Amino acid sequence: MNRLLTPLAICILLAQTWIALHLPKGFYQDSFLLPVLLIALLAAAHLMSRLTALADSGRPWQRPCQLAVPTLFGLMILLVWEAIVRGYDVPLVLMPEPSRVFVTLGNNLPLLWADFQQTYLKAVLAGYLMGCGLGFVAAKLVVRSPFLQKGLLPLGNFMASIPIIGIAPIMVMWFGFDWQSKAAVVVVMTFFPMLINTVAGLRSVDPLHADLMHTYAAGKGQIFFKNQLPQAMPFIFNALKLNSTLALIGAIVAEFFGTPIVGMGFRISAEVGRMNMDMVWATIFVAALAGSLSYGALALLERRVTFWHPSVRRER
Repeated sequence: MNRLLTPLAICILLAQTWIALHLPKGFYQDSFLLPVLLIALLAAAHLMSRLTALADSGRPWQRPCQLAVPTLFGLMILLVWEAIVRGYDVPLVLMPEPSRVFVTLGNNLPLLWADFQQTYLKAVLAGYLMGCGLGFVAAKLVVRSPFLQKGLLPLGNFMASIPIIGIAPIMVMWFGFDWQSKAAVVVVMTFFPMLINTVAGLRSVDPLHADLMHTYAAGKGQIFFKNQLPQAMPFIFNALKLNSTLALIGAIVAEFFGTPIVGMGFRISAEVGRMNMDMVWATIFVAALAGSLSYGALALLERRVTFWHPSVRRER
């Protein structure tokens, strides 16, 4: 039965794709075609369940199936978005269709690349590296100092609760309108998550491992690099992955409060004022893609570094 359902589900999805892309706008307003969309959703659910079963089967095509499930899910979201917007002729100001967004993206690649360079390659990367690096160093000092444990950690919880819209204007006043002020905002946003997670990781050392290191007369450097740091790595990577998204959000929001005429935050603010919503969504897509790739790269690096951790071994 599944052998018949799978090709049928593929045909239904292809038919729905043709309907969404080729029929005139407003085809859902006085039409019987809406049930086709519902059937296409059921077909996509069937395909994803089949792919999930294959991904868990341990067969040679396990890895491609693992990638195919989220890919199909994302494509289905775009298909529903396209069908609803074109089928009900939603005004462009409210929501542009994905096909229009991708056309705008392709037509404005040089402009979006300049925005990406200003926001991500300058502000986000610089602020992310400085914030995470300073947070790691501070955590190392906090673990060794009871004074800092009682003083800096409560301050970290306080600073983490300050909204970004309160920090961004101050940083613009201090560091100017260029990318340096946005990097400063990113530093503030990434410092304390790294600090808190790293302190928790360095404190999670197994006492038996610590006693064993002392038994072998290990020095402070050996204890840190061979015992504390490896066991803290899962906590550190949690902070790195969290900060990869916080850094991008912080830089984009900070650009709303003053920036040269370039940057993803500036582009979103300027194009919203012009009601050019397809360009706004194209910029949002670039930002989301950059954040997702950053998070995915860190997740892959985590699997390589913490291969010994039980959570990683269970997935293999």
